[in-house]
Amino acid sequence: MSGSGDVHYHDYLQLDKILNAQFPESDKLNASAHDEMLFIIIHQAYELWFKQLHHEADSLVAIMRQPSLNDNSPELQTVVHRLNRMVVILRVLVHQIDILETMTPMDFLDFRDMLRPASGFQSWQFKLLEAKLGLKFEYRHGKEYYTAQLRQEHVDLIKQAETNQSFLQLVNDWLERMPFFDDAEAWKELSPSKTNDIHPFWVAYTNSYSNSLAEAEKNNLEAFHEVMFEHKETHYTLSAKANRAALFIMLYRGYPLLQLPFQLLNNLLEIDEQLSTWRHRHMNMVHRMIGTRIGTGGSSGKDYLKSAADKHYIFKEIAQLTSFLIERRRLPQLPKAIEQKLGFAAPSNSPEGGRTHSTRPA
Repeated sequence: MSGSGDVHYHDYLQLDKILNAQFPESDKLNASAHDEMLFIIIHQAYELWFKQLHHEADSLVAIMRQPSLNDNSPELQTVVHRLNRMVVILRVLVHQIDILETMTPMDFLDFRDMLRPASGFQSWQFKLLEAKLGLKFEYRHGKEYYTAQLRQEHVDLIKQAETNQSFLQLVNDWLERMPFFDDAEAWKELSPSKTNDIHPFWVAYTNSYSNSLAEAEKNNLEAFHEVMFEHKETHYTLSAKANRAALFIMLYRGYPLLQLPFQLLNNLLEIDEQLSTWRHRHMNMVHRMIGTRIGTGGSSGKDYLKSAADKHYIFKEIAQLTSFLIERRRLPQLPKAIEQKLGFAAPSNSPEGGRTHSTRPA
């Protein structure tokens, strides 16, 4: 083996540091609190998984930041693969609560007061991950004090992440580069011209969507126009153009070229779902453990966690697009030239029979 010598499992994993990194407060006071060891190890495991989530998120940002991204390439496959890994890790974080809930409220009370003012509210890695993915400062619950208990170096990291381009913003840029609507000639068979500067596909789709709504859902049409075309509000991260691209991907995901883009979007929704599940499980566990008492960090306990769980959805703009889906049988028939591009079909004049693909230039 090349390098500095043989690698030993114990040394490679730095087990001396890891296995000797648990210092229960109850031991320092000669108090009996058997479950404090479990409490420490569970939270250390959380922070290690947060570190891995940062490792994945940083790599995704680096890939998506490129000026062009081939939608039929190993790079997009890598993005989807790592997003899926993040989803699986988040599921593990949810299931770790099962282990923590083997501790009873009386077991927790054996050492709870010794922890003040330490609190999960001080997990800077979690707040930093939210910022990197795209949770805006103005959408945070309790934004006036969400960094109040953090050390300044950790506050600086979070504030810097909030000013950097988030993963959600990079997804917006990627969606905006969808090339399929740029070929005016290909769309002529659907409609000979634009209507009020709206692409012929969206003229046809708007009509189909309107006809699909029940009488009680007619207000959805106004929301559809706002999200897909008008954008009168200022709170959006995704542009109207990006929303149209994302909805098109959801509608026609059966075409080979849209499979990876659809999986990317679906993984974002899954990340939000797992984060929400984790927050609600955490909230219910806290209520079970301490009832209506305040948290060790001074928060309102369950009430704070419930408000954060209800508000902290990072990819909610993508989730809202499901309101604008219609049945497959109502979908506008795509022009043959577009179907060829989406299906990797070889052009009729191509002697090689090679597959076409889409590269989205900046």
